[in-house]
Amino acid sequence: MRILLVEDEEDLATAIQAVLQRQGHVVDHCADGLVGWTLLSGELARYDLAIVDWMLPGLSGPELCRRARGSGLTLPLLLLTARAQTSDRVEGLDAGADDYLSKPFAIEELLARLRALQRRHPGYREPLLEAGRYRLDPAKGQLLVSTSIGVVSVDLSVKEQQLMAYFLEHPDQIIPGSRLRNQLWDLHQDPVSNVVAAQVRLLRRKLAGQGLPSPIETVPSKGYRFHPQLPPEA
Repeated sequence: MRILLVEDEEDLATAIQAVLQRQGHVVDHCADGLVGWTLLSGELARYDLAIVDWMLPGLSGPELCRRARGSGLTLPLLLLTARAQTSDRVEGLDAGADDYLSKPFAIEELLARLRALQRRHPGYREPLLEAGRYRLDPAKGQLLVSTSIGVVSVDLSVKEQQLMAYFLEHPDQIIPGSRLRNQLWDLHQDPVSNVVAAQVRLLRRKLAGQGLPSPIETVPSKGYRFHPQLPPEA
């Protein structure tokens, strides 16, 4: 998922962001409620879920939730707060939050709540992780490629998994590099950076190391196209 984290406690935000990134999510973080609202309502990134602290400079968590719902945003919203009274939970939920997690909390509980929110959300669907000869196993971090002599397993890094998952979800489509960058890298990434091209090169090199040609075509001036039926034998 692409997640927006709005939290002004630096140590907590760093810990949450690190854990979510290790889980394979793309996380944008800010420490100001008004900045969070600007990101959430902007066109640059479409978020799948937002984690919002209650007490924030600029704009409070509940007010951010109210604005989100008032503008028609339907993504799941999780409120974090040290306020644990029943009246506080009611206020947060009435403001538009889908769930409420009291501080301090265990990271395992946070992850479980996020999974539950994902399952309950009307737009939730299991990610498409298979197309043609290629299948991604997120649990093992492996790309499985069907060849004439059997299945070849390729170990992938977290970022390679994210990139491959996006290609598997958009087979045979031309995907601009800018879209890949906006979807798979955080907003602080240099917009003219060549991170996408570099990551594609690394993925191709890893496939070549297993004797597999790359199914990812570079379309000049347009982006990349993934060919799921490309014969994976050299």
